[in-house]
Amino acid sequence: MTITELTTGIANFVREHHEWAVPVVFTLAFLESLAFLSLLVPATAILLAISAVIGASGISIVPLWIAGGLGGAIGYSLSYMLGAWYGERTFELWPFRSQPALVDRSRAFFARYGVASVFIGHFIGPIRAFIPVIAGVYGVNRLAFEAANVLAAFIWITSVLSPGFATQGLMSAFPR
Repeated sequence: MTITELTTGIANFVREHHEWAVPVVFTLAFLESLAFLSLLVPATAILLAISAVIGASGISIVPLWIAGGLGGAIGYSLSYMLGAWYGERTFELWPFRSQPALVDRSRAFFARYGVASVFIGHFIGPIRAFIPVIAGVYGVNRLAFEAANVLAAFIWITSVLSPGFATQGLMSAFPR
């Protein structure tokens, strides 16, 4: 199955089964923000496809926004805990050991921007999987981490679902 087929299939599923929209968006945002799995699941592409169908489908965007923000924040939090738990040994695990250049870039990015990298990391695909783990390994203050994490997760999901927001806004502005 290609990424296009997967993306289209999930978007069509959400269009046909509105009751599954919230758990699907939560799960995709969670996977997109979880260390390791974010490298394997094209969640942002699928979320963008879902966004394209929600405006016209009548699905309320607010529960999707909350689900996506929470999913993204929880995925990052668990990734942070992984780094805090395993410490430097984390970098001996897959995918870290198989992506040394990306780990080095992520470490350098984190060294340069500190806690701000947690916020920025939500928006940069390649380092998204590594920044929260690195923050955990380096013992970033948990409250500072979570503040940056939650704020960024909700801004990120807003940007991903914005086509749905716009379509829904236009639909309500021009009633039939």
